[in-house]
Amino acid sequence: MSDDEEYTSSEEEEVVEETREETKPPQTPAEGEGDPEFIKRQDQKRSDLDEQLKEYISEWRKQRSKEEDELKKLKEKQAKRKISRAEEEQKMAQRKKEEEERRVREAEEKKQREIEEKRQRLEEAEKKRQAMLQAMKDKDKKGPNFTIAKKEAGVLGLSSAAMERNKTKEQLEEEKKISLSFRIKPLAIEGFGESKLREKAQELWELIVKLETEKYDLEERQKRQDYDLKELKERQKQQLRHKALKKGLDPEALTGKYPPKIQVASKYERRVDTRSYDDKKKLFEGGYNTVYAENLEKTWQERQERFTQRTKSKLPKWFGERPGKKAGEPETPEGEEDAKADEDIVEDDEEVEEEVVEEEDEEAEEDEEEEEEEEEEEEEEEEEEEEEEEEEEEEEE
Repeated sequence: MSDDEEYTSSEEEEVVEETREETKPPQTPAEGEGDPEFIKRQDQKRSDLDEQLKEYISEWRKQRSKEEDELKKLKEKQAKRKISRAEEEQKMAQRKKEEEERRVREAEEKKQREIEEKRQRLEEAEKKRQAMLQAMKDKDKKGPNFTIAKKEAGVLGLSSAAMERNKTKEQLEEEKKISLSFRIKPLAIEGFGESKLREKAQELWELIVKLETEKYDLEERQKRQDYDLKELKERQKQQLRHKALKKGLDPEALTGKYPPKIQVASKYERRVDTRSYDDKKKLFEGGYNTVYAENLEKTWQERQERFTQRTKSKLPKWFGERPGKKAGEPETPEGEEDAKADEDIVEDDEEVEEEVVEEEDEEAEEDEEEEEEEEEEEEEEEEEEEEEEEEEEEEEE
């Protein structure tokens, strides 16, 4: 017996008991005793109720069986969906794996193709170089020791030399390894006897001598080419000098790195500005403040000299009785006015110095007061922080 059947049977019994208790009329001991019709009616009511309960229970069982069937169908559907989803995920993972393997394989194949193409290209270049060296050895030609090749536009319109310059360090190392792989052949000396080893060593020595001679020839050829290029540049300079003289320019106008200067002066000016670029550049380098300071210093020196060389006029003497003169005092002697004026100047200087000292003392006092206020504020802030920390510790406790 399953859990669902036990649950349904227990529910049925509970429903039956509840309905019986509800439908059971309250009996009075005086009414029901000894009355057969009353007993008959009661039995009829109970039988009707039992039949109604049976109908309810059968209907509920039908509904319950339908729900269980639907639930089973849903569970079966869910299980099928899980299985199909797992299969789809497995297929997708397999497809991704195959795609990744294919991508890696294509990348490897592409890399191998590129390496093979580079190897073939370098082998062809080596063959051309060997053929050129052989041709140079065969016939010793005179005349210019160089050839001007046409520019070959490669990828993105770049020449082969430009592409060579734009290569990264890794690409150059890879090409070096490839070129060395077919230039330097591996030594297969396993199982060689003494005579064979001697022959191999002699062969390698001859190869070294050959390579050294080729190196010397190439170095001499490069020197010859440098000399020829220098001669060509000198010829070009001479031609440019003649061209500039024909046009009425300076002989060195066309031989420099940059084209000749253009006259930007107006045609209505009488004098053409022939200053060079460096001379014009100095006009805009600044330094006006320095010039202005020098002029100020010069004018101050001139005025100071003029002031010191002025004619000093003495104060006019007092004719008559001097104001404030007491009886018996002599007249004012010569130079007394000047001495008094000097004393007045000294007193004025002393007063100015006293005022400056007082101002400095006041500023020092103000600075001390400000420092004391700042210290008090810092102490207050520290006390507030300590109080806040104590409060936080109390709250935590």
